[in-house]
Parts: sequence; structure tokens; C-alpha cells
Amino acid sequence: MNPTEVEILLVDDSQDDIDLTLHALRAENLANHVFVAHDGEEALEFLFCTGAHSSRSFDHPPKLVLLDLKMPKLDGMQVLEKVKGDPRTKNIPVVLMTSSREERDRISGYDLGVNSYLQKPVDFAEFRKVVKLVGLYWLVTNQPPVRNAGGVAAGGTR
Repeated sequence: MNPTEVEILLVDDSQDDIDLTLHALRAENLANHVFVAHDGEEALEFLFCTGAHSSRSFDHPPKLVLLDLKMPKLDGMQVLEKVKGDPRTKNIPVVLMTSSREERDRISGYDLGVNSYLQKPVDFAEFRKVVKLVGLYWLVTNQPPVRNAGGVAAGGTR
């Protein structure tokens, strides 16, 4: 796949959850351009165009990041903090999709700037429905900010 065509960056260390998410996205024709990162470190390399992804460009960020919380190397909160803390990536919508029921995780996620926090349903039909709604909203309905030549959301005054 051409890395400039990525619409969704899926970050999860559970192959079962990856497979379920991809299946749900494909069923709705939303999975044409998905890149899967299996840990937080790989996600940051992809987003910041470093390491194995140094040939990528900030000119083509994903339209959406689906991010798990509990992962090896760097967890989802660490990834979220770096993404939302950098002007080149802070406007990329990030949805935390986790099985965590911890209120502190939800609070921390929103404090760090997450765009949405979803608890992964255990039931496959519900999981599929949630992924479908997330994909449709962020890829079809949502109007993202306009980006300038450096890949940063263009600002302006009213």
C-alpha cells in the first residue's frame, strides 16, 4: 500500500481486535487505506515519519487514528500525548478504543486532547456497529481542518 494514501491508522497489539476492526471497516467499505501499527512506538514512527517510515511525508497524515490504550513499548496515553502535543499532528482526530472501564483513563484521555473515547464492546455485532459509526463519522461526515503546505492545520481569524 502507498503510505500517502492512508486514511486510518489503527494502533492495537491484539490481533483479534485488529481483525475485528478491519472486518467491520471492510463491511462498510471504509477499509481501503488502513495502516496497522502493533504498538505505540510504531505508531509514532508512522505519524512522525521516522524510522521505518522516514519516507513518509507530513503532507499526507491519516484522517483518523484508532488507538488502543494498553500496548507494549508505548501505551496509548503516551502516544496521544505526543500526537496532541505537536502542532504537525495535533489536529489529527484520535479515537481511543479500549476495553478499559477505568474512569481515570477516560479523564486522562480527554485531558490529553483525545477526540473520542470508546469502550470496545465484547459482542461482535456491537463492536462492528461501533466501528462502523466511528468510521462513517470521522471519514465521511466530519469536516477536517484545512492543512497548509507543512501539513499543519491552517489557522486564521474571523
